[in-house]
Amino acid sequence: MRKIDEIYTQRPYYGSRRIKVELWRRFELCVNRKRVQRLMRKMRIEGIGISRNASKGAPGHRVYPYLLRQVTIDYADQVWSADITYLPMRRGFMYLVAIIDWFSRCVLSWRLSNTLDNSFCVAALEDALAAGRCPEIFNTDQGAQFTSEAFTAPLADRGIAISMDGRGRALDNVFIERLWRSVKYECVYLHDHQSAFALNAGLTEYFQFYNTDRPHQSLDYHIPGEIYLNQEQSTDDQSRRDSAGLADRPTALRRVTHDPFSGRGGQPCKEAPAPGKIHTLKLVAGCP
Repeated sequence: MRKIDEIYTQRPYYGSRRIKVELWRRFELCVNRKRVQRLMRKMRIEGIGISRNASKGAPGHRVYPYLLRQVTIDYADQVWSADITYLPMRRGFMYLVAIIDWFSRCVLSWRLSNTLDNSFCVAALEDALAAGRCPEIFNTDQGAQFTSEAFTAPLADRGIAISMDGRGRALDNVFIERLWRSVKYECVYLHDHQSAFALNAGLTEYFQFYNTDRPHQSLDYHIPGEIYLNQEQSTDDQSRRDSAGLADRPTALRRVTHDPFSGRGGQPCKEAPAPGKIHTLKLVAGCP
């Protein structure tokens, strides 16, 4: 599974056929395609592309429309998103869920779990909301963890618009997909953690570094935590929207180009504040 994850992280558009070939070409592993498919399902990954049945939710769960097409992201707490990824260890693996702010790329909370129930996703959401700041839109995929009532109810109760990726469109949540690439190449693959506790400790250190000390290329080498914490958050949402020239338009329907293929999401960093004092973020670890 680790070798499949390495190939997929480098080539997320590879499906089971190409991954099967790469396993033989790189590692001389002769693996049946059905086994590759089974392991990819277990890891919750698939090749990026159009699919008839890409993301399965639970029966009876409501699926919300995608609200972010052609929308610019130009201030903190406008859009948050969450996603789950597979992380290999020396023996076994864990699942990681993280919540990020799209504008600043700041990681607001994260949790680890060895199962795919929704409890660790709900816990991460509670951690993010506990800081007292809320987004206008919250975006996820259509997985059962995010369509459950336990996850969507806290968002709806706060008047947060819920957005979900289209089926087979991994790039609808492109910012957090890029976070996964950074986490795996800069932390997980380098250290080959032997246990869940070691992985948890490594991620705690990495996310602290990511938020408070790592220059981000798409932010013109500003620090995610600086941008998120130093940007003034207006207590009057209407005045904030007025200052952005959005008074006559619903936030979720603004038609300013946001192209996930552009790599910069409408280039929000052009008006980011200058670097200031680095604040220490409170990050909640996923394991006891």
